Amino acid sequence: MLIPKKVKHRKWHKLRRRNKGVASRTNTVSFGSYGLKSLGHAWVSSRQIEAARRVMTRYVRRGGKIWIRIFPDRPVTKKGNELPMGGGKGAPDRYVCTVKPGTVMFEMGGIPEEKAREAMTLAGHKLPVKVKFVTRQ
Repeated sequence: MLIPKKVKHRKWHKLRRRNKGVASRTNTVSFGSYGLKSLGHAWVSSRQIEAARRVMTRYVRRGGKIWIRIFPDRPVTKKGNELPMGGGKGAPDRYVCTVKPGTVMFEMGGIPEEKAREAMTLAGHKLPVKVKFVTRQ
């Protein structure tokens, strides 16, 4: 699973301005020929990224190359079960990536379009956001 090697701040604020705006970077297919583009806002966890990667690599077998364009660098905290109110913020539990509409999350190249489309569709089922298959312009 993807996690940062080192972080400047262990715990982050949740932000007031969530679920606003569209992606201004990583919004075009840059490395491969095909991409998987987000259609909504979501926090994609490192486990979900890994599940999508595994299903894509299993489907294409040895052919093709896959690029992961997102990285989970945002810590999400969680408090233990049955703790009383107060006691401060919980410990970091997992890492997520903030995804906006238009973000190209995965790219693929070196395989036919039909095979790439099917692999990306299977990967989209593992993600918490609606996705769209896009090709390089």
